[in-house]
This record gives sequence, C-alpha cells and structure tokens, in this order.
Amino acid sequence: MTEKIGVIGGSGFGSLLDNAEEVRVNTPYGAPSSKLLVGKVGRQEVVFLPRHGNEHQLPPHKIPYRANIYALKELGIGKIITATAVGSVQKKIKPGDFVIIDQFVNWTKNRADTFYDGPITTHISTAFPYCGQLNRHAYKTAKKLKIKSHLGGAIVVIEGPRFSTAAESLFFTKMGWDIVNMTQYPEVALAREMGLCYCALALVTDYDAGVIKKEGLKPVSTKEVIKVFGENNQQAAKLITKMISELPKKTTCDCRKVLENAAI
Repeated sequence: MTEKIGVIGGSGFGSLLDNAEEVRVNTPYGAPSSKLLVGKVGRQEVVFLPRHGNEHQLPPHKIPYRANIYALKELGIGKIITATAVGSVQKKIKPGDFVIIDQFVNWTKNRADTFYDGPITTHISTAFPYCGQLNRHAYKTAKKLKIKSHLGGAIVVIEGPRFSTAAESLFFTKMGWDIVNMTQYPEVALAREMGLCYCALALVTDYDAGVIKKEGLKPVSTKEVIKVFGENNQQAAKLITKMISELPKKTTCDCRKVLENAAI
C-alpha cells in the first residue's frame, strides 16, 4: 500500500484535498474527532482530520488523541503535518510568525498519553520528538514562500481550556520556552509511539499574558487574534500544500525505528 500523508488542523484545511471522500474509522480508543477525509494533493494521497471536530466542538482536554492517531495509522499514514495556533511567550517571536516546533514541555494533567498501558511495557525516547527531516523541509519550503518562520522552538502545552495567568506565563518565559498552546501533547508523543514522522507548524496569533505584562504591551482583542489566525491559516494552507507536493523522495530520519529495543 502506498504511504499516505496525514494532515491535522482546523476544519478549513479539508478544502486542500481533491476528490475527497469521508471515511469512518473505528478504533479501540473510541471514535476519532470526526470522520476522516481521504483525497489527494496533486498525486499524493492525503488523509485529513479536524482536531477539534467539524464544528470545533471538542475542547483541548476532550480531544480523543489516541483515537485520532490510531485512525490515521490504520489508513496507512507514514507522516503527519499539523497546523496549530499558539501564543508567544518570547518577545522575539511575533504574532504572524510561524514556529516549526522541535521540543515540547508537558504541562497537562489528565490526558491518556500512551498506547502501552500494559501488559507490554514500552519506554520510547522523546529526546527529539519531532521529525528533523520534515522540520527542515518545512523551513526550506516556508523560505520559498517568504513566510517568516523559526526553525525550532519549545512549546509548553497546558491543560486548558482556560488560558495562562500572567504569573504562569512569566514562568514559561523565564524557563526559556518559546510558545504555548493546549493541543500538542499528547498528539506528538502518540505519533512517535506509532513510529510516524510528525511535523508541527505553530501559527503565532498573539503574545501570551506574561509578555504583555512584562513588556507593557497593549492587550490584543479577540477580533485582532481572529484576524491574525485567519491570515496564518491561509499561509499554512499554502505551506502544507507545497510541502506535500515537494516531499523528499527518500526518508532519512529514524522516526520509524523508535520502537526498536523500547519494549521490556
């Protein structure tokens, strides 16, 4: 079976696909966020999944992360490209920028975050959880499209659905982390457990509360955040489409070897 590419993002990304058909996938972990869309970008088969559901009805802490990744794997996915909205906790990373994430910090509390609940005990390495080859491809492609992006950045993932307090946000800044959101974990860790290449394009919509307080910046309105998010989504759609159409023919990363010698 020819390997497919998975795309996870907002419901609007489904319009990227030609000849798309809805597919229902049953998993041992319940239903995914929605039916999956299977179609093509050029000659490449692609499977799209809206992370929050078709109507954005699932808050971050209620997303069925295990079912989502399992369903994508069942449909023959080898690589996942995802777009996710984030806030910046560093002044140098500005609203409208893209960050190609290479590290995460898990600040969540109550999420099922492994496929290995026993009797098999497995300890995978997440020292470098994102696919280096896909990340470099994303950065190179963004430069071609003149999209301002940062190659590498650490994201702290909070439980949600509330946003951070200014004190929490300032702590994240002092720790040297770069961006914050509510959905990257456990999605990336589960993809790694499945031996999938995973690349996350973080779309910076605003400065987080701590940066605003520390730098004396004017708090942004919801209207301004939505405006930036809409512009970012358009750029992300262009970037993802071009990434898929120009994917490297040879896989050089070690993402698929992560389970070797991991089981006890």
